[in-house]
Amino acid sequence: MITKRQQRILWGLGVLLLVSIALSLFTGRYPSPYWMPPRLLVEDTLAQRLVVNLRMPRIVVAMLLGMSLAGAGTVMQMIFHNPLVEPGFLGVSQGASFGAALSIVALNASGLGIQAAAACFGCLGLVLSYSLATRIRYGGWTLRLVLAGIAVSALFSAGVGILKYVADPLTQLPELVFWMLGALWGVTWREALTILPVTFLALAGLVLARWRLNVLALDDATALSLGSAPARERLALLVASVAATAAVVSVAGVVSWVGLIVPHLSRRLLGADAQVALPGALLLGGAFVILCDTIARSALSGEIPLGILTSLIGAAAFGVLMVAQPRFVAQAR
Repeated sequence: MITKRQQRILWGLGVLLLVSIALSLFTGRYPSPYWMPPRLLVEDTLAQRLVVNLRMPRIVVAMLLGMSLAGAGTVMQMIFHNPLVEPGFLGVSQGASFGAALSIVALNASGLGIQAAAACFGCLGLVLSYSLATRIRYGGWTLRLVLAGIAVSALFSAGVGILKYVADPLTQLPELVFWMLGALWGVTWREALTILPVTFLALAGLVLARWRLNVLALDDATALSLGSAPARERLALLVASVAATAAVVSVAGVVSWVGLIVPHLSRRLLGADAQVALPGALLLGGAFVILCDTIARSALSGEIPLGILTSLIGAAAFGVLMVAQPRFVAQAR
């Protein structure tokens, strides 16, 4: 049962997300750093086009990116009983990175071509990790999946390194490196509408099944005694998490730490019950990435890669959590 305190916190996180969206709409380099007066939306045609065609789709994708990574991180940390798990854990992010790099270097692709390749190889990362885990002959299922994810991630990372080495240093390599750092600089309504159906359906599925996460976080015998089919239900939640992650990574590139730190912050605020921790993580993740992206495009005349900011802020917050409460990771169990 949700307490009044949890309800207030969820409402507060919802307000934070709305405030983040409002700030992002009116923050930028036009007409001057760092604020655009709202009256310009009525008086200035260029300001109207800037907000509608550039800032709004970017905000939508940033929100979907933060929600997808935070939701996937929450699900994986609970299912695998590991507070250090994040969406790249099963080779999804690394697979998507390899797919995008391969399309840039080998096919000279751009736009939808990069998105399609990243999404396909992101899903391939999950398939390879799952297949390899089923063939490992020792340890429990969680350990086997951990080992398989490490191996698949290393394989795709090595492939990305090779592609960087053979890429054209004047044309392909700069685009590849910038994409690997994570950025939303090229996002338009086309990219936003491309990933919206997948991410919406995946996140809706996670929210509707959030009460099952508390059961699936238990051992198999206990979950079975409570009427659950743990293997099938865990796989369904993992597929939804991977689908959302692959979709946003295909557009934004590799954005680290969101899927790791946001679930911890949500549990610190709302407790370990997935019925409130998961919605809290979605709201907090969306607001966090929107604010980071606003800083990335507004702080300097040149854009800062989004992945750098999320890693910097996420790592700092993670260190603060560890110092403030050394055993906070136990809350993930």
